Amino acid sequence: MNIAILLAGGSGSRLGGGKPKQFLEVCGKTILEHTLDVFESCPLIDEICIVSRGDCIPLVEELVAQRGAGKVGAILSGGRERYHSSLAALDRYTNDDDNLLFHDAVRPMVTHRIINDCINALNTYNAVGVAVPTTDTILEVDDRACIINVPPRRMLRNAQTPQGFKRHVIRRAYDLALLDPQFTTTDDCGVVLRYLPEEPIHVVDGEKTNIKVTYAEDLLLLEHLVSKR
Repeated sequence: MNIAILLAGGSGSRLGGGKPKQFLEVCGKTILEHTLDVFESCPLIDEICIVSRGDCIPLVEELVAQRGAGKVGAILSGGRERYHSSLAALDRYTNDDDNLLFHDAVRPMVTHRIINDCINALNTYNAVGVAVPTTDTILEVDDRACIINVPPRRMLRNAQTPQGFKRHVIRRAYDLALLDPQFTTTDDCGVVLRYLPEEPIHVVDGEKTNIKVTYAEDLLLLEHLVSKR
């Protein structure tokens, strides 16, 4: 099956305010609902799993019921770090041949084209990321904030989600990662890259509009994008 894992466990601390950002309303719906609607309406997605904070699960259940989202097969409690949410989904789905697509719930402008390209790429690769070319010059600095390297932009990409994997590959990568006392990560492709370096990770073209809501100004841009969709 093609299973979308919506990671909705963030606190939204960088955005400010007391409500997690996935539950903020934009154009009459929460950000989570906008994201859920995209995956629910995508023909290639067989099932959806939402991973949230434990105290927010009743709210997620209410939103799913209101949307009539029939593809939602599980609502799980995550953990303190992002990877805890990924692990919760890996424990829920045990068929090693399943395609798991991990997606930030606060990227509601993801498109069917991106989702379909990820799923199709998993016919050839066991791990897939989404990214767009970097437009700014990227600087590498040392501990003194002095420039030590200026990588060529043609080799750089800004990562997005979803990130897709054959279940057995991402499970194996995490099994190895959890044996490492120095393990830390911010995304699932990074876990595969570090602990299964022999496994190629194919990059699917993202879209500039596939933004992640992180700061207050992102809400204004999202409202504009949603109103134009």
